[in-house]
Amino acid sequence: MRRLAQITAGKKSGTLTGHIRLLAQPTYQRLLRTEPLFRRLIPVLCLVFIASLAVYRVLELSFDYQDVELQARDEISLIASVLSARVGSEESQLPDVGYRSALQRVLADALPAGATGEGRVILVTDPTGLIVASAPLQTEFEGQMIADVFGPSQPLTVFGARAGVLTINKDSGNPALATVHHLSGRLGMVAVMQPEKDIFAEWRGDVSANVTLFVGTATVLLVLVYGFFSQATRAEQADEIYAATRARIDTALAHGRCGLFDWDLARGRVFWSASLYDMLGREPKDDILGFSEISELTHADDIDLYALAESLLTSGETTVDRMFRMRHANGSWVWLRARGEVQTEPGRSEPHLIGICIDVTEQHELAEQSRTADLRLRDAIETISEAFVLWNSDNELVICNSNYQSLHNLPDSAVRPGTPYTKVMAAARNSHITTIPARGPAPIAGSNASYEAQLDDDRWLQISERRTKDGGFVSVGTDITALKRQEERLMESERRLIATISDLRKSRQTLEMQAQQLVELAEKYSEEKTNAENANRAKSEFLANISHELRTPLNAIIGFSDIMDKSMFGPIGSERYAEYCRDIYDSGTYLLNVINDILDMSKIEAGRMDMNVAALDAGTVIDEAIRIIRAPAQEKSIDVTCTMPQGLVIAADRRALKQVLLNLLSNGVKFTPDSGQVRLTVTQRGGMARFEIKDTGIGIRKADIERLAQPFVQVENQFTKTHKGSGLGLAIARSLVELQGGALTLASVPGQGTTVTFTLPLAQEAHAA
Repeated sequence: MRRLAQITAGKKSGTLTGHIRLLAQPTYQRLLRTEPLFRRLIPVLCLVFIASLAVYRVLELSFDYQDVELQARDEISLIASVLSARVGSEESQLPDVGYRSALQRVLADALPAGATGEGRVILVTDPTGLIVASAPLQTEFEGQMIADVFGPSQPLTVFGARAGVLTINKDSGNPALATVHHLSGRLGMVAVMQPEKDIFAEWRGDVSANVTLFVGTATVLLVLVYGFFSQATRAEQADEIYAATRARIDTALAHGRCGLFDWDLARGRVFWSASLYDMLGREPKDDILGFSEISELTHADDIDLYALAESLLTSGETTVDRMFRMRHANGSWVWLRARGEVQTEPGRSEPHLIGICIDVTEQHELAEQSRTADLRLRDAIETISEAFVLWNSDNELVICNSNYQSLHNLPDSAVRPGTPYTKVMAAARNSHITTIPARGPAPIAGSNASYEAQLDDDRWLQISERRTKDGGFVSVGTDITALKRQEERLMESERRLIATISDLRKSRQTLEMQAQQLVELAEKYSEEKTNAENANRAKSEFLANISHELRTPLNAIIGFSDIMDKSMFGPIGSERYAEYCRDIYDSGTYLLNVINDILDMSKIEAGRMDMNVAALDAGTVIDEAIRIIRAPAQEKSIDVTCTMPQGLVIAADRRALKQVLLNLLSNGVKFTPDSGQVRLTVTQRGGMARFEIKDTGIGIRKADIERLAQPFVQVENQFTKTHKGSGLGLAIARSLVELQGGALTLASVPGQGTTVTFTLPLAQEAHAA
């Protein structure tokens, strides 16, 4: 209730949340204005800092280098002075015997503390410049001339201490600092030298540490600069995307006649988008509206904002969907539909109602106009004398008049808007039982049509249906029962008259047609008979001529190739010639068999095949056929077997039976893969001998079985077939079987094999017939 009191009072204190707080703070606005400058300035400052740090460290290391060099020169000069004084004082006491050993011992005693540290070397020479002693002991130097160590034309050996400390061996790649002091007596010079690499070893370590530290620091700063620049770029892009998105949203809201609102329920403050101000004809502003300002704009009869806030805070409801009126700047009322949801930021107990308001003034006015038009339409429909009904695109009832309800005897519950067509028809006690189109094809429910319908009470209606633009249809029915009765009487009389005339006309047309067909058939029969006789005569002459013309050279080819293959007159040379001879022999034999098949088929078709049907032993003929076919079967490892009863005597032509068996067995071997089986089974059944030849070959499709018995027909075409043949074997076999009083059938399963069965009469049955 305390919050409700705050809403009523409209207090101005408190902080805002979300985007309202960001937009209201001027400091944030100033930050936004200076942010581009910061984005460019920070990377520049970081680079300047890195450059300054680098210059400072370079200068500092340069000064350190000079200090180290000066200190080394001072130490070398001081050590040389001390040694020259001490060694010079002991020179007179050196013995002649063991001179060098004594000098080495004196040199070692005269060395100051740390004189040989950090790579320093002390050399002592005689007056000629020959090195006679060294510290620490340097055997490679002793016995050499000092000029060889320091280099020729060295001012140190000439001027001594006056030359100071100089750099030697610059060109040798191992430079060093050295100084020379002259001695008196038997001693010539004392020299002190120190390599630069030892002098600056510690300084180089400091340089490495400083460079590593500088590189690490610079790298970290550069990474931070890059990260800052990347984040700034992303932030800038995000700001641009946010601004573009907000502009698009504002444009979409303005064109869509809707606006956004954010209502702080705890403080009674409301934020409106610019499009919401535009809908009410007011100037957009960034100020937060108070609860009282909003209440003054709303219509008191439509919504009570105080009661709505109380309901949202006490009942726990999270969604709002209300329609209400708000006052336009010109004084008119604008209908708005508000949809929103209560949300609370994490960690804060400040509920906000966030949502959208849509301008529904036009829809509301259209709805009012639609209701007025609907009332007028209902009054107009009720005044017409016909039955009227309107259905929507889903075949649901929209409106109907009382004439339609009474015509179909419908209860009030069935004529409510939205009732499906099926339910209305199911509730009708006086529905359609017969439908007759007034014109054109039979009507389809809902199509543009005009038809007549008979009701259960024998009344007739003239129904006109038309499609509406929304996919529904309107139907108007007129009672035409009286007209229909008169029409039926007239149509009955007309039907009887038409039937009589039609019967007479059909009888006359039938007689004329039959006479014409008889004349045409007689002429066609005579013509076809003449053509058939001429064609048969020409075919016989052609086959006789071609048989003579082909057999004569083929016999010669076959005979000579056989002689050459068997080398009857001696060897013919290369083995390939023998292969060619065999190929010629096989091809000639094959061609001769094809010619014989063609001649046999021609004789069969012409009815001139001579059949010598007599009683014969079927076993003898079967053995001869199997013996002939076994050779090609063995080449493919095909097992050919025969099962038959002993002493089977049939009435058949010996040559024809043998040819039938050879044709069928050869087909079985030809179309059976290697290591297959071909089985011949002979049985007796009902006075007939039944021959069954079954193989395990490639099989034949059911659609091709009927075509195979026709001459020159094979299952495979000339482009894809894998086995040669004329396609006459099965046709000749069937014709020969039928000429002997039998029948041939074929059964096959693709991929499993083929079974050919033919029957021939037994000898006693043939004689009985």
